Amino acid sequence: MNLTDTQRNIHAFIAERIEADGFAPSQAEIARAFGFKGVRAAQYHLEALEAAGIVERSPGRARSLRLLQLPEGPQQLPLPTNDDVLQLPVLGQVAAGVPIGADIGSEQVVLMDRTFFSPAPDYLLKVKGDSMRDEGIFDGDLIGVHRTSDARSGQVVIARIDDEITVKLLKIGQGRIRLLPRNPDYAPIEVQPGQDFAIEGLYCGLVRPNA
Repeated sequence: MNLTDTQRNIHAFIAERIEADGFAPSQAEIARAFGFKGVRAAQYHLEALEAAGIVERSPGRARSLRLLQLPEGPQQLPLPTNDDVLQLPVLGQVAAGVPIGADIGSEQVVLMDRTFFSPAPDYLLKVKGDSMRDEGIFDGDLIGVHRTSDARSGQVVIARIDDEITVKLLKIGQGRIRLLPRNPDYAPIEVQPGQDFAIEGLYCGLVRPNA
């Protein structure tokens, strides 16, 4: 199947993001990177790449995109095995002042196939609300969180502001830090000087209970 220049560029972009971040970009991130007006255009090109046997997607799971071929080459990427199982605690509530992902107890542990996420998460966090709806993250979803304090602008992060934990799109620039929702019904959060702010982890995929 012949690919368009745009599709070849998207293929290369996906490979670059996986190498840099450890996981694939979302459809929304692809749309922003290529100046598409909406995610439908990104989905169209991804469907073409999937039909060509270049990528593989898992319906119903955000960031489930996997490369089956590297750009500029026919070689196949090694497929992950299903032998390893992750035991992931679900951290639903965190005491005031304690960073999420710290060594605190959790009554619920979920067994997950390692291949559901990239990179492997350290814990799961239950989402409340729909502020990240357009990123494919909905109320009640369990999101995988890779514990790290480092993040770059444009990544979806789990952040702590004072005593509150939030999942948002990180934007850094012009001397300010903003946490952007992916739902127009919500206002951006701008981190103010003097606030207790920290990145607690990176979003690396989700599980939708009873999906």
